Amino acid sequence: MNRRSDHRPGSLNAARRERSLDHLTHRPGIDVLVIGGGITGTGIALDAASRGLSVVLAERHDLAFGTSRWSSKLIHGGLRYLATGDVGIAYESARERGVLMSRTAPHLVRALPMVLPVHDDTPCLRAATTRAGFLAGDLLRLSARTGAGALPHSRGISAALTLALAPALRPAGLRGGQLSYDGQLIDDARLVVALARTAAAHGAHIITRCAAVELDGKTAELRDELTGETLDVRARCVINATGVWADTLAPGVRLRPSRGSHIVLPGSALGHPRSALTVPVPGETNRFVFALPQADGRIYAGLTDEPLDTPLPDVPEAPERDVDFLLGVLSHVLAAPLTREQVIGTYAGLRPLLDSGTGRSADLSRRHAVLTSSAGVITAVGGKLTTYRAMAEDAVDAGLAGAGIAARPCRTRSLPLIGAATPARLAAVAAPPRLVARYGTEADAVLAEAAGDPTLLEPVAAGITGAELRWAVRHEGALDEDDLLDRRTRIGLVPEDRAWALPAARAALGA
Repeated sequence: MNRRSDHRPGSLNAARRERSLDHLTHRPGIDVLVIGGGITGTGIALDAASRGLSVVLAERHDLAFGTSRWSSKLIHGGLRYLATGDVGIAYESARERGVLMSRTAPHLVRALPMVLPVHDDTPCLRAATTRAGFLAGDLLRLSARTGAGALPHSRGISAALTLALAPALRPAGLRGGQLSYDGQLIDDARLVVALARTAAAHGAHIITRCAAVELDGKTAELRDELTGETLDVRARCVINATGVWADTLAPGVRLRPSRGSHIVLPGSALGHPRSALTVPVPGETNRFVFALPQADGRIYAGLTDEPLDTPLPDVPEAPERDVDFLLGVLSHVLAAPLTREQVIGTYAGLRPLLDSGTGRSADLSRRHAVLTSSAGVITAVGGKLTTYRAMAEDAVDAGLAGAGIAARPCRTRSLPLIGAATPARLAAVAAPPRLVARYGTEADAVLAEAAGDPTLLEPVAAGITGAELRWAVRHEGALDEDDLLDRRTRIGLVPEDRAWALPAARAALGA
């Protein structure tokens, strides 16, 4: 690999991984060991490293390999939790959404308009309830000090505007719609990578393909999955952030994983909508299916909430019954029903829900928990992507208190991630808006990867260029084709696109 430009602050790559392993071999004593490289683990690593602590994060596979890359890419404001009376988590969600949009990752999160259509056959009670819910969401946004400039207030809109925003809707009997706004991530896996790189810029060692074989509250045996070599680590604090796999390292933790499935549609399937579409699930008071337009022209539609009735897979799949369910709910409000042939990809994620012993998985709380095992291992579970930062803060606070470690207070509420900047600064970056939305202030450096080879600026698939693939290898820790196509980009969600981009991925790895 050409290493002419791999020394930017926070760069992750194969060479830095080797340096981290070598450092850990010769200096095995650290302050905090984090197991798991998803949104929770990388958030914890950044929190601890930014307090001045020595940190190692070990991930068995790749960054964002598990649940963190399978979300709806929404930064929810907590509206659904108000409906269930959980005001605490609703406020926490709205507050953390505001933190992401205004300070820590404004380049990765945008305001997303969302339309809920109202037809003649929409029950009056349903229409009144949803309108009241959106008004409550506006109050929640204001209480979290997120201004209307970042997220406009909700309002009722005419049938004509509803159809203009969502052209595939059934026009017959359409009375209008409810327009609201929420946060949308350009990509959940990119948020994880930004967290990991920012943690690395603060001195954390981020080591992927490194599994925890055994651990307790003070020691761990790690295994390099690329070589099979093992090393022993001494840590003053060990934090388990492995999500749905947490109970394999902390057997006392009781989880009830649930499956959230999505389908991937071409934009043409819904008339290239200008907003997301929100469709109530028939017979449910607080469940919806969302059709969410993406920057690459695709649409992600989801999601389900079903208990997992099989052993935990590394990569879950969306069963056909989930695909049929999503198509059916969406088709209820469309002029032309969706067909299975229009589905160009699927994906599913597993939620690490705490087992309360009763109720459906759809009704279990999304509140996070920080637990301490008898061996002293701190486990952070539950929660949701939007509130990762608060969960990380709680986990680090608990770990430091239990180990008697003195450190600076948490800084992450106001700490910008790599690439983040004010709107004015982002607008001044000399790069196409699509790149600025993915890389922020580093977008011009991504363009520079094509110096001497303008073909690297040509799209490979889904709008992604060869320069971006090369950047991911040199600076974002991508070690193989799957890292590039399935996590640093989302090309792999559509099998045909993945096959088309494979030669470019191999070329980037060999550059």
